Amino acid sequence: MLFKDRRFAGQLLAKELAAYANRSDVVVLGLPRGGVPVAFEVAKALNAPLDILVVRKLGVPDQEELAMGAIASGGVRILNKHIINSVNISDEVIARVAVQEERELERREQLYRGERPLRDLRGRVVILVDDGLATGASMWAATVAVRKQQPAAIVIAVPVAARETCQQLESEVDQIACVSTPNPFYSVGLWYENFPQTTDEEVRELLIKAANGQPLFTG
Repeated sequence: MLFKDRRFAGQLLAKELAAYANRSDVVVLGLPRGGVPVAFEVAKALNAPLDILVVRKLGVPDQEELAMGAIASGGVRILNKHIINSVNISDEVIARVAVQEERELERREQLYRGERPLRDLRGRVVILVDDGLATGASMWAATVAVRKQQPAAIVIAVPVAARETCQQLESEVDQIACVSTPNPFYSVGLWYENFPQTTDEEVRELLIKAANGQPLFTG
């Protein structure tokens, strides 16, 4: 199936998560940037608070869409040894790419969050939302970052994903909610009619809107 856009995809995804509606222990975390418009619709439908978790993919040089790993807020770094070995990537290259992406992660953290800390996730049901899963590297890093905060449960929620990626991540979380797992998959953007790049300003506006103009992080 084709999703009209991220907003429509989020509305459909929310239906898969109806069991979590109106629960005081649920927090929705969008992965910027493309995951935030989807997460906004999910949080609105579930009547749950919206927050973000900044994650950056570590792309193979000259093949940036191929993830050799990812980093996430909280100093998390995961590496895909299979990709690294198959492409013969040196430790020096990994370190250089990681430094570049850490700078961008810090820039986004400051831009979206300022000095406000991440919401306390201890004992909460955390729903991690992105606009799709290809290799799953970014989402894997996100689950590692969230698990460090001892949540009650972690749910991965995406409109579309590669079937094998879902299978790989199943053991890492309590539930995976996905509207569609087409085969062959190819890429996330292929399954959207409109898939423009989400801007920093769009992320900021959605976070403010979700909080009704009030401070986003109150505990």
